[in-house]
Amino acid sequence: MSTSTDDRRKAPAGERVADWADGRLGIYGLAKANMRKIFPDHWSFMLGEICLYSFIIIILTGVYLTLFFHPSMNEIEYHGSYVPMQGQLMSEAYASTLDISFDVRGGLLIRQIHHWAAIIFLAGMFVHMMRVFFTGAFRKPREINWLFGFLLFVLGMFTGFTGYSLPDDLLSGTGVRFTQGAILATPIVGTYISMFLFGGEFPGGDFVARFYSIHILLLPGIMLGLVVGHLILVFYHKHTQFAGAGRSDKNVVGMPLLPVYMAKAGGFFFLVFGFTSALAAVATINPIWNLGPYRSDLVSTGAQPDWYMGFAEGLIRAMPGWEINFAGHTLVLGVFIPLVLFGLFLGVIALYPFIESWITGDKREHHILDRPRNAPTRTAFGVAWITAYMIMLIGGGNDIVATHFHLSINAVTWFVRIGFFVGPVIAFVVTKRICLGLQRRDKDKVLHGRESGIIKRLPHGEFIEVHEPLSQEQLHVLTAHEQYQPAEIGPTVDENGVERKVKAPQKLRAKLSEAYYGEDSQIPKPTAEEYREITSGHGHH
Repeated sequence: MSTSTDDRRKAPAGERVADWADGRLGIYGLAKANMRKIFPDHWSFMLGEICLYSFIIIILTGVYLTLFFHPSMNEIEYHGSYVPMQGQLMSEAYASTLDISFDVRGGLLIRQIHHWAAIIFLAGMFVHMMRVFFTGAFRKPREINWLFGFLLFVLGMFTGFTGYSLPDDLLSGTGVRFTQGAILATPIVGTYISMFLFGGEFPGGDFVARFYSIHILLLPGIMLGLVVGHLILVFYHKHTQFAGAGRSDKNVVGMPLLPVYMAKAGGFFFLVFGFTSALAAVATINPIWNLGPYRSDLVSTGAQPDWYMGFAEGLIRAMPGWEINFAGHTLVLGVFIPLVLFGLFLGVIALYPFIESWITGDKREHHILDRPRNAPTRTAFGVAWITAYMIMLIGGGNDIVATHFHLSINAVTWFVRIGFFVGPVIAFVVTKRICLGLQRRDKDKVLHGRESGIIKRLPHGEFIEVHEPLSQEQLHVLTAHEQYQPAEIGPTVDENGVERKVKAPQKLRAKLSEAYYGEDSQIPKPTAEEYREITSGHGHH
C-alpha cells in the first residue's frame, strides 16, 4: 500500500499573520526601504530625542491623571484624607487634585512626573533649538521643520500654562489673574477675549473646564501632529551631520536605523523616563496643599510661573506703569508694550531662517552643519538673545532675587531695565570676538600643527615648542567650512553714464551682508600654498 505525502510545510502562525498584513498594508516593502536608513551619531542629536521622549511621558502620565481629575469649579466642602484642609470650601478641581495627591495610589508620583516631564520637554526644546540655530541646521531645505519646532515650543508654553492652571490653587489662580490682566490690556478686543475665555467676569465659573479641554485635547492634538510632521521631514530630508572624513552634502555617514539606532534610542528612552521618575520622587514640585484653594482676594507670596513664562513676566515687571487715554479709552501701555515686544521676539526667531537666506542670498541645500565659530555673527545673535532671555528671567523673579540676596527690589528692577538694552549688545560683541579668536586659532593649528607641550632647545640656544602635524581628517574638519562673500550692490552707473536707482531693500541687504561676511566677521582660511610653504620651510617645528 502506498501513501502520498505533501512535502509543503505549513508556515507558522506568526508568519501567516505577517504575510496577511503585508499583502494588505505593504509593511514589509516599507520597512525594507526605510528601516536600514542611515543616521549620523553625535551627542548633541540626543537633545531632540529628550524632547520626544519627554512628550511621550507627558502623554502617558496625562492619560492616567484624566481618569481622576474633575474639571469643575463647583464649590464643595472638603472631607478627604488631608487633615489641614478638612471642612474648607474649594472647587471640585482643587479637591480632586488633593485626592490624586493623597488618595489615589501612585497619584502624587504621576502628578510630579507629569509636571517635571513638561519642564524637561520645554528645556529640551530650548536647548535643541539653540543647537539647530548655532549649527545652521535650519537652512534649506529645513526651514519648514524649524517652524514646526518653533510652534512646538510656543504651544508647549501655552500647554504648560493651561496645565498648571487646572488645580485651581492659589498659585495657579494668581497666574490666571495675571494672564487676564494681560488680555485686558489688549486694545479693542481685550475685554471680549476675557469674557469669552472666562465665561463672564473673572474668575467666572467655566475657565477650568475650558482650560481642561484646551490642555488635554486641542493643544496636544496640534502638537502631536507637529511632532509627526517634524519626524517625517527629518526622515525625508535625511539628518544633518558635522563635517568629517567622507561626509558631504550628498551622503550620510552613520549607523542604520534598525537594529543599532533603534536599540540605542529605546535604551535612551528608559534612561529619560527613569531620570524623570527619580526627579519626581525626590524633588517636590507644585505642592498645592501648602497654598490652599484660589480666592480672588488673596495672592500667594512669591508667586512665580514656570521658567519658560519668566521672559514674558519679566518684560511686564520691568516696564514702567504707563497709561494713556486715547479716544475715550484707557490704554495700559505698561502691559501692552511688553506683550508686543514678546511677540516680536518670537516672530524674529520663527522667521530667522528666511531672514538669513535673504541677507546671504544662499539658496542651496545644506546638509553639513556649521561650527558656531565659523558663523560668528549668527552665533553672536544667538548668545545675545539668550542673554536678553536670562535678564528678563531675573526680572520675572525680581521679588525673589531681592529677598534672597537682600537687595532693593527697585535696584533689581533698574538692573533688568538697563541690562535688557546693554546686556545683549555686550554679549554680541564679546561672542563675536571670541569666535574670531577661535578662527585664528584654527588657522594657526592648520599651518603650524598642534602644540605638543614639548620644549626643544636649538643648537644656537633658542627654545621652541614642538608642534605636531594634524591628521588629514583634522585638517579637513578645520577647513571644510565655506566662506561667503558679502553681497554687493554693484555699479550705480551703467556704461552709458545713466545712474541706476538702487532700492532701499537692496541697500539694506548689502549692509547686513557686509555685517555678516565682511572683513571684520571672518578670518580667511589658510590656502594650500600657505600650508605647503610653512610645512616645508623653517617656520614649522
